[in-house]
Amino acid sequence: MTPFLDVVLLTLRLAAVTTVILLLLSTPLAWWLARRRGWFPEIVGALVALPIVLPPTVLGFYLLIALGPNSPLMAPLQALGVHTLAFTFEGLVIGSIFYSLPFAVQPLRNAFQAVGDDNLDAAATLGASRWATFVRVALPLSVPGYVVAAILTFAHTIGEFGVVLMIGGGIPGETNVLSIEIFKAVESLEWDRAHAMAALLAAFGFAVVLSFLRLERRITIPLLNAR
Repeated sequence: MTPFLDVVLLTLRLAAVTTVILLLLSTPLAWWLARRRGWFPEIVGALVALPIVLPPTVLGFYLLIALGPNSPLMAPLQALGVHTLAFTFEGLVIGSIFYSLPFAVQPLRNAFQAVGDDNLDAAATLGASRWATFVRVALPLSVPGYVVAAILTFAHTIGEFGVVLMIGGGIPGETNVLSIEIFKAVESLEWDRAHAMAALLAAFGFAVVLSFLRLERRITIPLLNAR
């Protein structure tokens, strides 16, 4: 079995890297979804939200194929000596990004929608460029949305199992995160070890939900429901 501390540190590292990358990637996407109307943005929004209802093993299976050595997507990287991203930490990050994408995009989308056209139009009237309006008006007003997105993304990545199992395989020191280690402990009938790790995740989940509810009382952004 992998040392418990190593498993926890790897899990936290995966969650932290995924959260930072998703906040960066989700900002322009959420802004575009918040400012555009029509059928095409709705289709994109549905695709973004798909991991919420899609079985994790389905998403993990297709990611395993996409990141495998025979995938056309890997052809450009094979020239650099990278033949596969499956069963690697980098593959776990990619899988986590797809799996946790709606938990980052939706809060940001709602936060940007809550900014309102009046604030943006006022900045434009004063001569601010689109970029300046976004940086000086939209971003500061959307800070609560970023806090919610970070909390949900980090917590969701910590608890994911199906995707990381399919694409990572639970390699010690490389892809063996906490949820997989619990599964291994149960398989090997190490009940005390499984109880300890499961209790840790349960306590973490309770702390996240409690923080989430306390934060919800202080802000007026609809957290998960698109307008």
